[in-house]
Amino acid sequence: MIRKYSAVQSALIGASLLGLMATGAQAANTELKIGFVGVTSGPAAAWGTSNVRSMQTLAAQWNEAGGVKIGDRTYDIKIVTFDDQKDPKRAIAGMEKMAQEGIHYVVGPNVDDGAAAVRPVAEAKGIIYFPYAFPKALYTKPAANAVLGMVANYQSGPAIYKYLHDKRNVKTIAFVAANESDPLSQRDGGVAAANALGLQVVADKDTYQNDTRDFTPVLTPIVKLKPDLLVLSGVSPANAPLLIRAARELGYQGLLSTETAQDAKVLEEGAGELANGFISVGGASTPEIRSKAMDDFIARYTKMFGEYNDESNTKVYALQYIIDTLKANPKAIDDIAEYKKTIDGFSAPNPYVKGDKMLHYVGTTSFGQKRQLAVPLVVTEYKNGKFETLFVADVD
Repeated sequence: MIRKYSAVQSALIGASLLGLMATGAQAANTELKIGFVGVTSGPAAAWGTSNVRSMQTLAAQWNEAGGVKIGDRTYDIKIVTFDDQKDPKRAIAGMEKMAQEGIHYVVGPNVDDGAAAVRPVAEAKGIIYFPYAFPKALYTKPAANAVLGMVANYQSGPAIYKYLHDKRNVKTIAFVAANESDPLSQRDGGVAAANALGLQVVADKDTYQNDTRDFTPVLTPIVKLKPDLLVLSGVSPANAPLLIRAARELGYQGLLSTETAQDAKVLEEGAGELANGFISVGGASTPEIRSKAMDDFIARYTKMFGEYNDESNTKVYALQYIIDTLKANPKAIDDIAEYKKTIDGFSAPNPYVKGDKMLHYVGTTSFGQKRQLAVPLVVTEYKNGKFETLFVADVD
């Protein structure tokens, strides 16, 4: 017998079917929130902005491709961001917000004070976080919830100084830093590395306030010492061109370097040709070593945001590591203890470089435990509006 339905009944059946289809779609793509707490405004905004944009670019790629399969579920990745304005108190508030939203994995903060400030919240609320900050206490026992997202200054500094000693005959070195814990800590680490290499440190006490705009009085006594290398310890992307310009206009003819990542566009706009030869830690995928997947990422990033920051060659790694580690142990989705158990033996193909390089955790040498992402150490030299690779190395 053929059953006939009224228009109302047909509409109800159609609505029910649509509801079932929507329910099925939701079941197929559960939302997985990954957080970011860091600086996206002010002089250091480029550091956090490259984090956020890298995460958003990857998430968009994965989501449009159908989501990320972890265990027997497929997830759409949602990036939840919080601008801490480089303020430790706001960083704490940001991490509390992540905890309230049930987020267990957070990228950032970008500076030492913020990374140290959020540690109690992360440990109390069950959050693994990936700072771009260098204090060893964050990554050595009893600390266990922080994973360093990049190469530290006490790892890159010795490599840079040795290269410049061997290749550019650097024998004397001077340091200048902002009067804040981050750059001061990086300065002290740089001084120790220089001393260990046998370099003559001619200045290591000169500082400036972070809101300084006229660096001539700060740099005049250093320039008179004529060091072979002047290190701008922990310099923010906004201050780097101002310091470079002031040093060159004072007649300094030696080398300039830093262990912090920089923004080529900011250097070009703020210092122009005076920034040529400036050495810094670059992104982790140089044109020589990067894969097609990295090229695709850069193209997608540029299309989404209208520009690309070389630092994102490094910042792309954090979200990739989080997702791949969760794939290796799906229990870690809601249990960071499972994530920690997975770290030591974790290995996965590195999609961003050519060849058979693997993603894995390092840090045993520096921290006594694996609490660092293995990303290539790429050192770059600024020339005419862009960074050129100086050398590439690995750290443990």
